Formats: sequence, C-alpha cells, structure tokens
Amino acid sequence: MNKTNTALARLGSTGVLLLTLAGCAGLAPQSSLEQVQQQSAELTGQDSLHWATEQDQPPVVRERIAELLAEPLALESAVEIALMNNPGLQARFFDLGIADAQRVQASRLPNPGFSIGRMTRGSEVEWERGLHLNLGSLIALPLTRRIAEGQNAQVQREVSLSVMRLATDTRIAWYRAVAAQQSLAYSEQVRQAADAGAEMAHRMAAVGNYSALQQAREQSFYAEAALAHLQARQEQVASHERLVRLLGLWGEQTDFTLPERLPDVPAKPLDQPDIEQQAMASRLDVRAAQQGAKRLATNLKLGKATRFINVLELGVSNNSSNEEPVQRGYEVTVELPLFDWSGARMAGNEARYMQQLQLTAEVAINARSQVREGYQAYRTAWDVAAHYRDEIVPLRKRISEENMLLYNGMFIGVFELLADAREQISTVNRYLQAQSDFWVAQSELDLVRFGPVTPSEANSASSAPASPAGGH
Repeated sequence: MNKTNTALARLGSTGVLLLTLAGCAGLAPQSSLEQVQQQSAELTGQDSLHWATEQDQPPVVRERIAELLAEPLALESAVEIALMNNPGLQARFFDLGIADAQRVQASRLPNPGFSIGRMTRGSEVEWERGLHLNLGSLIALPLTRRIAEGQNAQVQREVSLSVMRLATDTRIAWYRAVAAQQSLAYSEQVRQAADAGAEMAHRMAAVGNYSALQQAREQSFYAEAALAHLQARQEQVASHERLVRLLGLWGEQTDFTLPERLPDVPAKPLDQPDIEQQAMASRLDVRAAQQGAKRLATNLKLGKATRFINVLELGVSNNSSNEEPVQRGYEVTVELPLFDWSGARMAGNEARYMQQLQLTAEVAINARSQVREGYQAYRTAWDVAAHYRDEIVPLRKRISEENMLLYNGMFIGVFELLADAREQISTVNRYLQAQSDFWVAQSELDLVRFGPVTPSEANSASSAPASPAGGH
C-alpha cells in the first residue's frame, strides 16, 4: 500500500470514529425540561412541569384546572395552574427546544462537498471528480460541541429561573388578591358605620340636638369612607385580574373564588444566619455567569487552536479521461495568513473573556447584597406584622371594650362609640396590609435564594387603601 492509500485509510478511520461520536447526539428537549424541573422543584413544590407542545390543551390539563378551580383557590393550587397554563411560560419552554437543537447541530459533522468537472481537449474528454471535507471544522468539533452544551445548560438555568419567578409572582398575586378581598370587606364595615353616624347626625340636627358643624364632620367622614370603599373595590378587581393573567385563565374560568382570609403570620421568623452561603451555592444567575466565563474560555482556546487554520479543507480527487489512465489523489487547501494573522480576533476574544470575569464578579456581589436585603425586608415585615398582632390590635380591642362599658354607663354617647368602632376596623385593616406585606416578603426571600428579584406586575401592586379612621 503506497503512502497515498495509507493516508486515505487513516482519514477513513478517523471519519468513521467522528461519525460514530456525532451520531450519539440526538434531540432530547424533554431531558432539558426534566433538568428545569429538578432545578426549580425546591421553590415551586411541583413534581413535574407541563410543556404544551401541541396547539390544543390536553384533556387531562383542562380537567385538572377545572378541579382546582371548583374549590376556593388555595395558594399552591394557584401555583400549579400557573405553571401548566401560563402562555408566557409555555413560550419560554420552547427556548429549551431551540437550545437543544443547536446543541445537536453543533455535534454534527460538516457536510462534505462534491465537485465534478468535464474538460475536452480535441478528441480527449477528461472527467475530474472531487470530494472535499472541511478539516478545520473536524478539528474544532469537540470544542464547538462543548460550547453548545454549555449554552444549552445556560438556557436550562434561565428557564428554571423563569419558572421560579412565575411561581413567586403567582404567590404574591394570590396574597394581594386575598388581602384586597378582605380589605374590601373591612372598608364596607367602615362605610356602614359612617353611614349610620351620618344618618343619626342628620336626624339629631333636624330636631336641634346637633350643631351644623358636628353634622358636617359626620357627613365628611361618610364621604371619605365611601371614597375609600370605591378605591378598595377597584384594588380588589385589579388584584384579581393580575392573578387571572398569571394563571392564564379566560372566560368562565375567571370567576373563581378565593379563601376569605390570609394565613396567619408565623409565631417566629426564620433564622437563617448562613443564607448568603446557601444563596451562592443555589443562585442560578451566579452559576450562569460562571458558565458563561467557562464558555468564553473555551472559545478562547478554540480561537487559539484554529488561529492559522481558518480554512483547512481536505479533498480526494479522481481524474479520468478516454485516453489517459485514471489519476487518483488528494489535496489540502489552507488559507494563507498573509494579511490577517487573527490578532484582532484573538484580542477581541480575550477582551470578551476578561469582561465576562468582571460581570461574574458583579453578579456575585449583587447576589450577596440582594440576599441580605431580602432577608432584612422579611424580618422587618415580620416585626411590623407581629407588632400589630401582639400590641396594636389587642390594645384597640381593649379600648373598644372599655368604651362599651362607658357607653353602657351612659358616660359617652353613640357617636363616640361609632368613632371607636371605625378606628378599630381601620386598625384591623392596617394589620391585614402588614400580613400581606409579610407574605410578599417571604415569597421574595424564597426567590432571591435562587435568582434576582425584579419588579413585576404582582409585587409592584399598590396595597389597598386603608379605610379612614374617624373620631371626635
């Protein structure tokens, strides 16, 4: 066997090996979805994620949603519906399919090229056939495949964070909606008390037992209470619609009911002295930044490896004619670096790599700061809610009991009793808002351990206005 045939045999063996390796890479988008589910399960509490790969929703999903909506919508039921029915999240899942397809594409061998030529010289006809393969792409195949796998893993982390953000936004929207519903009920009680006071003042003024100033004060408070009630109703509608959007519901599905009250604030707050260390191990944005730096480092290595072989092709040729013997051989095509020695490209790759290192450091610093801030917000919200629960609300209740005793002893009148009732209701309403703020802070603290908390439609919602307090 001559040298040419030996080289061709070695090339054939290498090609068979590369074809075997490339054939191992197949499309597996469901595997990516499983990775997303594993990364997000701790926060979402869901055992599996539904990816709507068909236009029509499967019957099992519709039946499950109908089952959850048949009862007052619980917190985790809302999260379950959002994760399998939110159109934005379903669209985000297709990024997994795109990234997986790019991973498989990067694992494929470059297509060979075939050329054929026919030349005549008098009566002589010459046929030239050639088979060409981009050898530079073959050399870079392991590195490009590794880069694509890193990109696929990064997309999985980004989608996992989207899943966790949706779960958190849904929890926040649920807390806001229940709180707004409770606040609306309290504002109605204040409005009724103010209406009773205004009506009594009108009657007493009509018989000369009440001054015009006193009547105007009662009427003014009733007007303010009625306005606060309108604002509370609007907040209740807005918070309900925010939850509807996150759940992806429409039509009759939007007429679901919610529990009557928020969960109680826990007796003690969470004590997490090592929350920063936990977050650095679990923050997906930190891991994504680190993976980005690794990917750019691989790009840098790839650039150095192919610096002088930007175009390197290996070809096998077969030349035959009707008068001469068949000629066989091979040719190698190399780009000559006469004008571009890839220095600028290498400098750009190095600059991008160093830039990514600085961005990774920034993400890590921000992550630690956000975790500390989130935990402090959580503790402050618990302190405020606990202060209302343990101090302010019991004091208001005691004051109301004492005023009732004074009223029964005819030491105060009915207007003072009504004013005290309104103040008590307003205090309870403010406690309700403190409860809502606590559960929002709890939800954001859960999320900040895995990724940054960004302002969203749910957590930027304004609290329902407190009912005005009246007094004399």
